[in-house]
Amino acid sequence: MSGKIEAESVTVSTQGKDIIKEVTTSIPEKKVFTIVGPSGAGKSTFLRTINRLIDFREGDIKLDGISIRDYEPMELRKRVGMVFQIPLAFQGSVKDNLLMGPRLTGSAQPDVGQLLDKVGLAREFAERKASELSVGEQQRMCIARAIANEPDVLLMDEPTASLDPESARKVEELILKLSHEVELTLVVVTHNMEQGRRIGDWTMLMKDGRAVMTMCTDEFFEIYKGVF
Repeated sequence: MSGKIEAESVTVSTQGKDIIKEVTTSIPEKKVFTIVGPSGAGKSTFLRTINRLIDFREGDIKLDGISIRDYEPMELRKRVGMVFQIPLAFQGSVKDNLLMGPRLTGSAQPDVGQLLDKVGLAREFAERKASELSVGEQQRMCIARAIANEPDVLLMDEPTASLDPESARKVEELILKLSHEVELTLVVVTHNMEQGRRIGDWTMLMKDGRAVMTMCTDEFFEIYKGVF
């Protein structure tokens, strides 16, 4: 499997302890790649290494065949966006939030209405205070803010963990839409195995800081039927 992102023997250490241990995996382009495993397995830490929110001690991660250490941090994070578990709404309006990234990077300003359309929010939301949105609406705004930079890759760290079931369903549908219609490469950490089954094209299982296996999601859940 040739990947948009290639991790080669990646090791991450903190306070002298390896928390990610020689992880090697390939993340295919324009697919949903889910990372699953028990708490403390290193899923979120590995995710953060992909756009260097956390640096690695050994190994390498390549984006389109180029080491991520060869990219300027701003350029890397423009190409590799990030959505966190708890939505972070900055001060100001929804429009202010959506234009923040392009302003920081000096990119062309996107059409705010089209961004809202993509994430299933009414265009009237543009002038609302971001802090007044529901948690589910804020998370979709955060996704719109991430894609305003037109990234190639979107990293999502348990994006539905803080949401009610209906809001979580909408975000799952949005993930599939971004993969199929916008043709983004999405890397999603989830504790919810059923969610991983629903949205994933490929699945990587992590345990104790290691990548146990990476395979097609359907095959993964067939092998582990009854375990998860």
